[in-house]
Amino acid sequence: MQSIIRPRELQARPAKRVRLALAPVQAGFPSPADDHLDGHIDLNELLIENEPATFITRAAGDSMEGAGIFDGDLIIVNRALRPVNGSLIVAELNGEFTLKRLRIIAGQPWLYAENAHYKPIRVTTELNVWGVVKHTIRIHGHAHE
Repeated sequence: MQSIIRPRELQARPAKRVRLALAPVQAGFPSPADDHLDGHIDLNELLIENEPATFITRAAGDSMEGAGIFDGDLIIVNRALRPVNGSLIVAELNGEFTLKRLRIIAGQPWLYAENAHYKPIRVTTELNVWGVVKHTIRIHGHAHE
């Protein structure tokens, strides 16, 4: 299934600070836990560079799994950034929104999935880029190989 996304307007909410522990959590053998926290972190401050130009949407489909973006993941998109060769972008193409990697080959834009089951798309019509993907957030567990 292609990665189709549907941007929607977000409601402004007050910033919430979350407690931050800078000590890494071992994914291998356990290490002794620190008994203190290192402060607070505001995820808006960390992830949102340009609030008026930023939106968050949910990825759908499997076409970007090679880029580490799975069905249901949230993507943070900055509309103020200029896409360059290799950027992950949200674009409107033929009336559909899609999440793909932009490649410029011989001056021609192409949209590439990060899944071998999908062929690259040569852009022959106007490509409306909605923004550049800056971050992804996995909000639920995935059992990926």
